[in-house]
Amino acid sequence: MSKIKDYKELIRELAELLDKSTLSEIEVEEEDFRIRVAREVPNNVSYNAAAPTIAQAPASTAAPVSAAAAPAQTASPAEHPGAVPAPMVGTTYTAPSPGADPFIKVGDTVKEGETLLIIEAMKVMNQIAAPKSGKVKEIFFADAQPVEFGETLCIIE
Repeated sequence: MSKIKDYKELIRELAELLDKSTLSEIEVEEEDFRIRVAREVPNNVSYNAAAPTIAQAPASTAAPVSAAAAPAQTASPAEHPGAVPAPMVGTTYTAPSPGADPFIKVGDTVKEGETLLIIEAMKVMNQIAAPKSGKVKEIFFADAQPVEFGETLCIIE
C-alpha cells in the first residue's frame, strides 16, 4: 500500500512541475514501472521569432518573420508546400553556439542538407537539415524556444 502512496506523491510532484514549466509531458521510468504525466497543448499556440514569448493566437493571424510585409494569408503555414515541420519535440537553437551567427535568416538561400537549426531533445543536439534547396521565406522559431512535433519551423521556396 505504501508504494501506491509513493506513486500518488510522485504523480502530484510531476503534475506540479508540468504546471510550472513550458513542458507538455513528463515521463519517469524505472525498472518495473513507468509514469507519464501530460497535458494537452492547444493547436493554436505559435512561437514568433520577433517576440520570444508564446502568442495565444490562431496560426493564421500570427505575424510571420519575413523580409517584406506578408500579404494576408488564408492558409496556415503548415499547408505551404515549402513548410519544414519539426521532426521532434525539443528546444530550438538558431546558431551552433551562443553569440555565433544564426544558421539561417529570412532571405538566405539554402541547399538541401544544409543545417537550418538545432533542436535539443533529451540533452542531445539534433541538427535539422533543409529538406530541399531554396530561399528561406519565413521563420517561425526563435532561439531557445520550445517546439512541438510537426510544428512549422520555417518555409523554404
